[in-house]
Amino acid sequence: MSGKLGIEITADVLVIGGGPAGAWAAWSAAREGAKVVLADKGYLGSSGATAPGGTNLLVLPPDPELREAAVRQRVEASGYLAEARWIHRVLDQVYTNLQLVESWGYPFVRDENGTPMRNHLQGPEYMKLMRRAAAKAGVRILDQSPALELLSDEHGAAGARGISRLDGREWTVRANAVVIATGGCAFLSKGLGCNVLTGEGLLMSAELGAELSGMEFTRQYAPSAAFGTVTRGRLLNWATLYDEEGHALEGHGNRGGLHRLLHEGKKVYAVMDKADTEEKRAILRQSHAIFFLPYDRAGIDPFTQRFPLTLRYEGTVRGTGGLRLTGDDCSTTVPGLYAAGDAATRERVTGAVSGGGAYNASWAISSGTWAGADAARYALSQGRDAGQRRARPAGTVGTAAYEAAGQADFDAQAVIQAVQREVFPLGINYYRSEPVLKQSLHRLDALWSGIGGAVPDTVQSRVRSREAAGMAAAARWMYTAALGRKETRGMHTLAEYPQTDPLQQHRLVVSGISEIRLRTEPVPVTSAVLAAAAQKGVEI
Repeated sequence: MSGKLGIEITADVLVIGGGPAGAWAAWSAAREGAKVVLADKGYLGSSGATAPGGTNLLVLPPDPELREAAVRQRVEASGYLAEARWIHRVLDQVYTNLQLVESWGYPFVRDENGTPMRNHLQGPEYMKLMRRAAAKAGVRILDQSPALELLSDEHGAAGARGISRLDGREWTVRANAVVIATGGCAFLSKGLGCNVLTGEGLLMSAELGAELSGMEFTRQYAPSAAFGTVTRGRLLNWATLYDEEGHALEGHGNRGGLHRLLHEGKKVYAVMDKADTEEKRAILRQSHAIFFLPYDRAGIDPFTQRFPLTLRYEGTVRGTGGLRLTGDDCSTTVPGLYAAGDAATRERVTGAVSGGGAYNASWAISSGTWAGADAARYALSQGRDAGQRRARPAGTVGTAAYEAAGQADFDAQAVIQAVQREVFPLGINYYRSEPVLKQSLHRLDALWSGIGGAVPDTVQSRVRSREAAGMAAAARWMYTAALGRKETRGMHTLAEYPQTDPLQQHRLVVSGISEIRLRTEPVPVTSAVLAAAAQKGVEI
């Protein structure tokens, strides 16, 4: 590997990650006149959680009454950790950007009055369009080029180093600003499109000193056919769930019952019998064709035949936590480092609950746009040539430079399996309790302190080692934050603290790698939030 001539590039802005947030960040930065490079672990347009499926969007016309009602509802649902101003910003930005998407050629379905229905995007068509828009704007795209570590100097973020899966060459991009759009961490749980979402973007940022927030709100599992990977659970609204004795679970999906039965080691089955006409079935197949591929391949008609269900852990992808943002520009605590999409905390718009498809997709569009534009402005204002900065690699665990003398090779697969044993079980991560989480965190800390050894000099080993380190770091941040929130709020629960505590109306910020630090951050309480809480009889 070392004998191959590397790729050296100088740019104004480097975007790491090629999902919707990364694509919007790159396009937005280029529109500001910046020289932009986008490096993706996969292929921009087909990798990540959005590309293979579809996504709903939070789209409302600029009607003050409609928007105020939607914002008030979200603030309430968020456990009063969301901020109305940020929700309004997302609504405004998404409305504008989707008009752009339509002008670029996206074929939105129209209603009977001819009005485009912009509340849904088909992933393959959407991301193909975003790749074209980024390339047309002048963005240089590095496909199959995972980043391994960031570069930094006394001024902050200064680019990144990585490796090409295509030819094994190392690449270095020196830039005055970096946007982390690497997505969340799904811990290789086999959810569709989530194989590239392994947390190393969070780790790379933390190695520069970036903080994270909302990591306790990461208790999200998604139902999937046991033999498939599609976790778009919306279509299961049409299903009746049964236990292994054939008794129907009461209520829509009875997701709590699903978790309980699977936790007890029992089987749960489903059949989409609520789609009881050929017309309904045809509409469902047309709306989300990829959902049905696993069933078709298995020779199962999901509308008439029962199929086994499982739960796949979604981590920070459907959770809320990520890099802490310090301003409207999606900047982090590191100068020149920005975050967007699932790599950034969504607390300001979803608080303690998952954003689901609609809020998450809208957040990716909005935060990507803001991060890219402001990263470009920051980079262009520096008055220094990024190529002349004395930047140093900042990578630690899982990089070749971190090997310890006398240790065996870094066993990435063993680390990954050890982390999965701590985050996948419902008895640890879903039904959370203090003693169980403390024991798990103790094991994760011991795992972290023992990580080391030489990373084998192959592309796969170098990438996998950083993925393993990213997952281990994310798990430790999650459980540190979970133990720090001694209450139940939104998707976070602790068995010993079943009530919401008004005195914990704050965010939890974690930082550090070897030793993790935890602090609180107040949430701005506006008159609108107070009024909404008073209406519900909630004390703030």
